[in-house]
Amino acid sequence: MTSHTLRLSIVIPVYNEQSHITACLAAIAAQTIMPFEVLVIDNNCTDNTIEIAKKFPFVKVIKEPVQGISHARNKGFNSAKGDIIGRIDADTLIPTTWISDVLKFYKNGDNDSSALTGGGYFYNIRTPKFNGWLQGQFAFRTNRFIVGYYILWGSNMVMPSAMWQAVKATTCQRNDIHEDMDLAIHCHKNGYRITYHESLRVGVKLKRVWEDRFEQRKHMARWPRTLRLHGYKLWWLGSVGNVVLVIMGEPYIFLSEAISRLFRRPHLPS
Repeated sequence: MTSHTLRLSIVIPVYNEQSHITACLAAIAAQTIMPFEVLVIDNNCTDNTIEIAKKFPFVKVIKEPVQGISHARNKGFNSAKGDIIGRIDADTLIPTTWISDVLKFYKNGDNDSSALTGGGYFYNIRTPKFNGWLQGQFAFRTNRFIVGYYILWGSNMVMPSAMWQAVKATTCQRNDIHEDMDLAIHCHKNGYRITYHESLRVGVKLKRVWEDRFEQRKHMARWPRTLRLHGYKLWWLGSVGNVVLVIMGEPYIFLSEAISRLFRRPHLPS
């Protein structure tokens, strides 16, 4: 592949994301190089998400009636016409050079068989550099220790369309596991590489763990469940990691919010 022939499709699964989608799409509009296409996958939205998305002329909305992030992802990946497929979430804010950095990576022919993922930071709390570093340790290095390779992160990932075609039939269609981790596992099992570039960093929103504790527990249980489903002996470390996240996460968020109120500094877009 060469950079001038590459076509990048960006897929964004959405379900009731009216509070985030404007900033997400505005960040795409501000890119130094525009993508070939942007596919917003409507996973049965009941708010104004789709109406907002349609205001951006470069967006194509595609409906996926089967509820669940893996179904929405698959509809987007199967509909994408680009040579490479980028996947972000509706609350993702990509930096202005994100697309050019991705194209530069795939200009190197040695990366034709590699999926690419990157780090992030939480833009709705303070000390983004520090919380981004913490996110990297848990989302990438801990999982690399458990499974032996980097995993993919759905808020910030890219893969060649040929790779998706090769693995899509084997991916799990369950709503109780981490679909991005599952995808990474299947890519690895099929002989593909996963490259993690911490510098390919995006902003995402940290959802407070005390907003809905029942839903948060369900979400966090997906980590060890995904690992156990695929037979990793250290799956239980995902459960330990969840406990650590709760113990460390709530005081960290509380302290960040307290500092914000003390200095009366407004948050970045949420």
